[in-house]
Amino acid sequence: MLLLLRREWLLALRQRRELLNPILFFIMVAVLFPFGVSPDPERLQFLAPGIVWVAALLATLLGLEALWRSDYEDGALEQIVLSNQPLPLYALAKITVHWLLTGLPLALIAPLLAGMLNLPVSAWGTLTLTLLLGTPTLSLIGGIGAALTVGLRRGGVLLSLLVLPLYIPVLIFAARAVELAASGLAIRGPLYLLTALLLLALTLAPLAAAAALRVSMSER
Repeated sequence: MLLLLRREWLLALRQRRELLNPILFFIMVAVLFPFGVSPDPERLQFLAPGIVWVAALLATLLGLEALWRSDYEDGALEQIVLSNQPLPLYALAKITVHWLLTGLPLALIAPLLAGMLNLPVSAWGTLTLTLLLGTPTLSLIGGIGAALTVGLRRGGVLLSLLVLPLYIPVLIFAARAVELAASGLAIRGPLYLLTALLLLALTLAPLAAAAALRVSMSER
């Protein structure tokens, strides 16, 4: 598992330009949204949790289409599927690196955008925590969709249609937790649900992604 993580990390770092795309997209959406809606501080404070989380959700989608693409095109994925190595571990390594390079940076820079959107300082920690709990779930679910569409040309649209409905519970619970924190109310309920979704995805998603990869390779 450590060797797989090291391999995927080094491969991802070779494509540094692509690594910046989700982060820049995340920042641009959050910065441009007030110009399209209203610069009113009270209105922005009300919309801030949804703005940040929708931007994070869409930014996570950007890198998913290429998650398995390079290994599929150069034949490495076929060799891994045919080998005796456990395919779910390979899937988990790929998804983990995707989150480390996409979801984790989004969680770290989110407080800066929250301040720009007039979100109370008391809710910044909750926003970061929801991103740390929710973005891994997005990557895990997205990994399944990317595995199903890896053999399709221009599968980005189909990938979005597959995974966006599954992202909705994460979006609802995360945005609700931030809203409650901004209002000074208890946030444990939504956080427990986000944690449950993460544990469920962490348990099942690598197995489902491995099965999807086998299906995609059998149709090659």
